[in-house]
Amino acid sequence: SMQCFPGLVLALSSVLGALALLQLSLYLRVPSRYGKHEERLCRPRGRLPARCAWFLQELPSFLVPALLLALRSPPRLEPLGCRLLCCLFCWHYFYRTFIYPFFTRGRPFPLQLLFFGMLFCIYNGFLQGYYLIYCAEYPNDWCTDIRFTSGLLLFLLGMGINIHSDLLLRQLRKPGEITYKIPQGGLFTYVSGANYFGEIVEWFGFAIATWSLPAFAFAFFTLCCIGPRAYHHHRYYLKTFTDYPKSRKALIPFVF
Repeated sequence: SMQCFPGLVLALSSVLGALALLQLSLYLRVPSRYGKHEERLCRPRGRLPARCAWFLQELPSFLVPALLLALRSPPRLEPLGCRLLCCLFCWHYFYRTFIYPFFTRGRPFPLQLLFFGMLFCIYNGFLQGYYLIYCAEYPNDWCTDIRFTSGLLLFLLGMGINIHSDLLLRQLRKPGEITYKIPQGGLFTYVSGANYFGEIVEWFGFAIATWSLPAFAFAFFTLCCIGPRAYHHHRYYLKTFTDYPKSRKALIPFVF
């Protein structure tokens, strides 16, 4: 049976933090080349349809924690706080794996980015699942702790913003369309990256609810990974659409 090794959790979390800083350094000035930022003259040779690519990329983040839970003997069902936290993580990735891809209307996805995305989802799925299933220790009343309740509320708020923003983005295109349009409604009224803002809020909420180094490292990685992308989306809209609302911010309402 697998055991908890705190040193392994610390090492994997530290690597995740380092990867976050690497992402920030790579993509703060130049966006990752997919979607609206894909260079037309040098498209990657291998690409998969967006629906298939998103399904394959997100699947490990759901399967790996589920597998770790299945391998634990006896199964860990207590305390309730630990069970709920693991369910939150899997709930997000159930949506991202089995629901979101089948409605997305994005452009074909580069195989190279898909490969690295899958590697990350395996890595992070293992880290979060391993910590929660084999290492985390919460008091029986953790569900009433202010960290859990406030983190859970942030998580649900962020997930709601993320899902709603995805819906608004899908409605911009008719089936078969690949042109980009100005997002309207919801939090897009205030920020260009409403979907990214929602996901960042979601994972910082998760980090507060778990109050753990792995979750905070993942939240920091999310911020460093999709924060710059929201910034580049904002610049793209301003450059492409002369009627783009000048009052909108890139990521955080009224701030950035």
